Amino acid sequence: MSNNEEVPSYSKKDFMSDQTIRWCPGCGDYSILSQVQTTFAGLGIPREKFAVVSGIGCSSRFPYYMNTYGFHTIHGRAPAFATGLKVTNPDLSVWVITGDGDALSIGGNHLIHLLRRNVDLQLLLFNNRIYGLTKGQYSPTSEVGKRTKSTPMGSIDHPFEPCAVALGADASFIARTVDVFVREQRAVLKAAHDHSGTSFVEIFQNCNIFNDNAFTNITDKKVRHNAALFAEHGKPLIFGGKNSPLKGLRLDPARLRLEVVELGEEYSEEDILVHDETNPVLAGLLVRMRPPMPVVFGVIFRVQRPCYEAGVHAQLEEAQSKPGAGDLSKVLYSGDTWVVE
Repeated sequence: MSNNEEVPSYSKKDFMSDQTIRWCPGCGDYSILSQVQTTFAGLGIPREKFAVVSGIGCSSRFPYYMNTYGFHTIHGRAPAFATGLKVTNPDLSVWVITGDGDALSIGGNHLIHLLRRNVDLQLLLFNNRIYGLTKGQYSPTSEVGKRTKSTPMGSIDHPFEPCAVALGADASFIARTVDVFVREQRAVLKAAHDHSGTSFVEIFQNCNIFNDNAFTNITDKKVRHNAALFAEHGKPLIFGGKNSPLKGLRLDPARLRLEVVELGEEYSEEDILVHDETNPVLAGLLVRMRPPMPVVFGVIFRVQRPCYEAGVHAQLEEAQSKPGAGDLSKVLYSGDTWVVE
């Protein structure tokens, strides 16, 4: 596009399908859907250049509600479908919609390989810490002691930390947001789209039927300023305010752990860690913070490395550049062959 060309203008309505939305009233999925549609409209990309791919779960109804290309695939396998789609049509903007059960249970293997390969697509993991579609069993992110229909005495499983899983799989982009943090959610979605490589975005999402108020200790307006920290690259990791003291994260050099300190007479902004989204060690500390420490949101980790589909196409071009036509028979009958009598 030349400098003189205007970016096409789209509205949220352009990305809304004619399908009746069949989520429970009050579900956090409605907010995420709205922010994705709004984000898509602001990118200036026609809807036929988007593809939304999902697996199985409440979140996986998403493609029906987007006026784009869409694939509602099978349990845990959305990353595999999305990889094939992006490799064969790299011009598409591919978005994977999944949940904590779909991605981290049966789909865990597909997830980690998508992340290490670094396919250029966006993966949004809706984390409600419960199996909603199958009516309230505990999930891989449910807390220890969680009482559900499948754990009547309380879960004894240690839960996954999704962002830590992504970091361990060498994801090149890791971010976290919340269904009700509208402005911050849009900023994360835009950053995910702009990243070249696999963008892993965990979204805290309330299931008001089977796990209501799972995140109110972070999202409630009365506690939000002390419970949530919004990280920005190159800026001090500060939170608080709104009728409470400003606080920040400081690295305790003796224990190599993060600690919360109050800004005032003893500590100033100069003592506070500055967020470096290219530092995997810092990212590892940030993603595992839990109350009473603040939970970190925004882009936590981001680096650039080659994309998988670019490597595939480079190999194809190299193979096609060699002189002479291919001989399928020669390929089939060369190397180690044997005859069965």
